[in-house]
Amino acid sequence: MDDSGSTVPRRQLGRYLRELRESAHVTVVAAAKELEWSSPRIWRYETGQVPVHPNDVAAMCRVYGAAPETTQTLRALARETKAHGWWHSYGEAIEDWFKLYVGLEAAATKIRKYEANLIPGLLQTVEYTRELIATDQPDLSEAEQQAKVDVRLRRQRLLVRAVPRAPYYDVILNEGVLRRPLRDRSAMARQLDGLVVASQQHNINIRVLLLSAGLFRWADTGTFTMLDFPTEVREPEPTTIYMDGPCGAVYLDKPYEIQTYEDAWRSLGERALDVDESRELITAIAKEMTHEA
Repeated sequence: MDDSGSTVPRRQLGRYLRELRESAHVTVVAAAKELEWSSPRIWRYETGQVPVHPNDVAAMCRVYGAAPETTQTLRALARETKAHGWWHSYGEAIEDWFKLYVGLEAAATKIRKYEANLIPGLLQTVEYTRELIATDQPDLSEAEQQAKVDVRLRRQRLLVRAVPRAPYYDVILNEGVLRRPLRDRSAMARQLDGLVVASQQHNINIRVLLLSAGLFRWADTGTFTMLDFPTEVREPEPTTIYMDGPCGAVYLDKPYEIQTYEDAWRSLGERALDVDESRELITAIAKEMTHEA
């Protein structure tokens, strides 16, 4: 197997291709016959074992009756599967860069997140999201800002879906995240109250890393997300580490990379408050914000 870069884009492309084929009610055997390929070739593409040429993607999309914009997006993702680096730039290869991460997020059974600076997107209130977008992209129109808020709200359904079962969401927040207020401190208090409510869901775990906790292992990692996938399948996907910034996203999935972040996560867990202590602290800070408002 090619080990030149992250396998994340090609695994995700394979998942999309399989979904397209199944939605079109085309069997692997029928697709192989139509394309004059072997069945194992399609299976290797769908399981992300090998890079896919954009022309092969176009051929499969034609057989499956995919819309032109879908074909264009998947061709772009196919070009990304051949990239030799681990840095995937927003917009250069994939028009909607976030589709790659959102697809992985939706397929995960467990999501672990250490957040150093902000309330995680899956737990943000509308008020928090709106101020964050307005601060980052002040030139957007009100309609464009609202569209971004709507995307965030759609993503949040992930944590309450019934089928497939919602993933387990395990979050460790730096204390500074809780104490960095919005311009409207009462809105920040409502955001913190929202965290307390979320933490009572059976599949959401929120812990706080106090500023006084000291250094943890690999503290220079900054914010990161670890995605764990179903293990009861023939070819289980490896844990994937995801990080992003204003110009691109990093996907790591090699064994030594996974081990490094497992070590960081274990160290964070050893230093963070437990769930009940964290809930008490969040509640206390919310009261402080209310009094200051």
